[in-house]
Amino acid sequence: MGALDSDLCSAKGCQDAGSWELQWNNPKIHTADRRKIWLACETHKQSLSDFLGARGFLKDVVPH
Repeated sequence: MGALDSDLCSAKGCQDAGSWELQWNNPKIHTADRRKIWLACETHKQSLSDFLGARGFLKDVVPH
């Protein structure tokens, strides 16, 4: 059985289940306590984390 659309990895075109939650916010538009969530499969966990981290957006990475 495949992942539900809402549980797919957030990487463009990836159809794998997201097993990690990348919790982030953009401090220019979100309050400090606000968390947006991207899901990441094992393959895209690092690249998505690097993308958010380079912008200072990444707050936490936890299992989904």
